[in-house]
Amino acid sequence: MRRCLRQSLAALAAGVLALASTSALAQPATACPPMLPNAAKADSAGTARDRGLLWRLTRDGRTSYLYGTLHIGKPAWRRLGPQLGAALRASDVLALEIDPSDPALLAALAELRHGAELPAALAERLKRAYARACVAPESLAELHPVLQATTLTVLEARWLGMDPSYAMEQLLGSEARALGRRVLSLETAAQQKAALVPDNDAEAQAVIEQSLQQLEDRSTRRVLARLAAAWEAGDLAALDDYEAWCECIADEDDRAFMRRLNDERNPLLADGIAALHRQGRRVFAAVGALHMTGPQSLPRLLQARGFRVERLPFGR
Repeated sequence: MRRCLRQSLAALAAGVLALASTSALAQPATACPPMLPNAAKADSAGTARDRGLLWRLTRDGRTSYLYGTLHIGKPAWRRLGPQLGAALRASDVLALEIDPSDPALLAALAELRHGAELPAALAERLKRAYARACVAPESLAELHPVLQATTLTVLEARWLGMDPSYAMEQLLGSEARALGRRVLSLETAAQQKAALVPDNDAEAQAVIEQSLQQLEDRSTRRVLARLAAAWEAGDLAALDDYEAWCECIADEDDRAFMRRLNDERNPLLADGIAALHRQGRRVFAAVGALHMTGPQSLPRLLQARGFRVERLPFGR
């Protein structure tokens, strides 16, 4: 059964990605992906340009914002553009899918590891994927094998000059805390667990097998490049057509898996944003850009909850 693990880019937010920092990587050979500077040590000399997708949400005399993010990034994206910066400063709280610094998330992910053993052949393929990525297996050994494969999938972006440590969630979190803003989670650790890892061992192994196949044939790299380009350009039409070019939808089972990771989470995300706004807070909600697509998109759901929703185009 084919599975689209790349959809987990929309589900991971910054949880697992925070565990896959460049400090876990080894660079013993020229065959390794390019090593980017650690985000914590990188300067902020990049261009302060708005990237991604931003909406203004108005209700009850207050303004909040909805921002579609990408869970990987480039060193040159380390500075917020003028519109994003102004929206964040005008907000009281930053709401992420889940705060990567939340201890409950790390504890929940660690609990998933127990009893997760792979067949020998699949374990060997996973080991080879670690070697190709120049990642020490022990650095992710405490994660469930599905999350190990997912992390390797996201780290494939290093071949394209991107890294999860440069994800917009990381940058926004740092900026929000520097401004004295609270950082809140829209989902719980339990909800993240349910979205990321199948309960059924056979289905989990199918997800791992598909992820490894996509790494082996390099389709992951190809699709990540197109996804990043669409996000940087704020091309909502291309993102809305993701199913047509993601090389990840073969049958209705794939569509059901996509709906579980994306569409079915959107009502709860919309409810969380609406609840924070109703409490009198001006919210800057940052959620994966694929949640802004389809009939269950967050902009549509928030409009149905009484918000005036306006897309704010970025100047180029």
